[in-house]
Amino acid sequence: MIEGLDADEQRAWHGLMAVFLLGIPQVERTFRAHGLVHIEYGFLCSLESAPKRLSDLAATSNVSISRLSHRISKLVERGYVRLRPDETDGRATVAELTDTGRALIAEIAPAHAKALREVLFDHLTRDQVNALAEAMQTVGTNLGACLDPT
Repeated sequence: MIEGLDADEQRAWHGLMAVFLLGIPQVERTFRAHGLVHIEYGFLCSLESAPKRLSDLAATSNVSISRLSHRISKLVERGYVRLRPDETDGRATVAELTDTGRALIAEIAPAHAKALREVLFDHLTRDQVNALAEAMQTVGTNLGACLDPT
């Protein structure tokens, strides 16, 4: 028991920890098989919608510029991302997905979605998924994450 939490809060916390400790490693296998770690796959997915300034990518990913630079360098070396000067501000650098990066995401996505369903969504009703989405959007937003509400 965690002092100060009621029974429902305890259940929620223990369930969340089970997902982190047991479920997330299963999901991570889908991109680790391609030599990526979670943060790198996240960067690729973030860049899939549009190119982003490195500073914006660091902020939305909650990583330091130095950690971002290290990981992005690896993605550039592997041909998944390219860097270019920002057209509106020459001091800034923009990262964009290459065709090879898009192909990699397309290759990983089906297995990634399947793992997410097996670990999480297949065990929930549609109402539970909606409630989980609402709850996690609220928590994530309150933590300062830049979340897409759709």
